[in-house]
Parts: sequence; structure tokens; C-alpha cells
Amino acid sequence: MPRPSKNSSAKTEPAAAAGKQDRLDARILEALVGYNARRAWLIISGVFAERMAPYGLKQIDFSVLSLLAHNPGATSRQLCNTLDILPPNLVSLVATLDSRGLIERKPHPHDGRAVGLHLTEAGEKLIREAEQTVTQLEADASARLTARERETLIRLLQKIYL
Repeated sequence: MPRPSKNSSAKTEPAAAAGKQDRLDARILEALVGYNARRAWLIISGVFAERMAPYGLKQIDFSVLSLLAHNPGATSRQLCNTLDILPPNLVSLVATLDSRGLIERKPHPHDGRAVGLHLTEAGEKLIREAEQTVTQLEADASARLTARERETLIRLLQKIYL
């Protein structure tokens, strides 16, 4: 069996040492919930953006459509409360989704002053496909976790904001 030359090992040792030198002491940051949540979010949101591009959906668009798929007739107020967003931010989002033919407004059955938001057929089709894609991207992004670890992580994160 041929032995590596001294030159080839000499070339790899500085590269390994440089990798160690590039790694900073992040122990304080890595002990912070926010830092770790942000780092995980950066990975997942990057994959999300890539896989949702064919659908033309951002995270907030997906969230609104998904909520409407499972809560037909929800009001803007309910969406704002659930997603913790300000009403003016939702107004333009709803207008955009409406102009794309994904949602429609209908009178609310119990509150004459309110308007219920509903998915159109195109919206239903789009969110069904997008939800399948998101389910797969979440599985891919959390593949290093067992199913139980994933459930625990979600439950623990929810304890912070619910």
C-alpha cells in the first residue's frame, strides 16, 4: 500500500489548522436560546425560500394560506392575532393573495361587520401542494433529529411563545 508523501500531509495539516483558527469561541452564544433558534431558523428559512419559490410564496403567505385552508372564513383580526402581525401588514398581504386569485372575501356568517376570508379553488390547490413541500423540507431540515427529538423541540419552542 503506498504511503502518502510528506508533501501531501504537509499541505493538509495547515488547512486543518486554519479551519481551527477560523472557528471562534462561541460558547456564550451557543448557550443562548435565541442564538440557537436564530441559527436553526436561518437554515430552515433558506431551504423554505428555495422550495417555495416555484409557488411564489414567502413564509407569511404560506402561513396565511395554511390557516385559511384549515379555518375557512377566518377574519383578518383572527389571522393577525394568530400570527402576531399588525393589521396594516396583513392588509397588503390579503390584497396580494386576492389579486393572485388565491383567496376571496365573503360576508362573515355571524358578524355583519366582519369579512371572512376563504381560499379559492386555485388557493386550495396551491396550499395542498405547498404544505406537502413544507412537510418534506421540514423532514429534510430536521433529519438529524429523531421523531421524538423533533416533537420535543417543537413543544419546547412553543413553551416560549404560546
